[in-house]
Amino acid sequence: MQISAKTDYAVRALLMLASKSPELVKVDVLIAQQDLPRKFVEAILSELRRAGLVRSQRGADGGYALARPADQITIGSVIRVVDGPLAEVRGLRPHETAYTGVAEHLPTVWVAMRHSLRMVLDETTLQDVLTGELPAGVRAMAEAPDAWLAR
Repeated sequence: MQISAKTDYAVRALLMLASKSPELVKVDVLIAQQDLPRKFVEAILSELRRAGLVRSQRGADGGYALARPADQITIGSVIRVVDGPLAEVRGLRPHETAYTGVAEHLPTVWVAMRHSLRMVLDETTLQDVLTGELPAGVRAMAEAPDAWLAR
């Protein structure tokens, strides 16, 4: 799975908001503390606001804050807002694919891959990442002997 810059920036910005909750956080603080590009982050925050994950307030005392508690926002939900479905195959959802011949069983692999992504991304909230108290299943996967090895 390729994690886009957009997803990376969105999650990092939301973690900043979660760490300051319920205070409003100015864009300048977000970009400075996480070394993020202003224009990109402003566009991402706008998308997150439209999706109901972030609220904003204008003015000198304005800024951004989470629209819901951090323990109710999953990493998977953030990815879906900024990048779309967790898994696609040529623009199709994994369960929509169909092949014949030697690739007949490949859709099962794509569906299993999507399920494994969901197990991590839909079970892990911003609060979990912020505190480091990740779900047991996520911790177990990360602690596997080969988890941190590049292939």
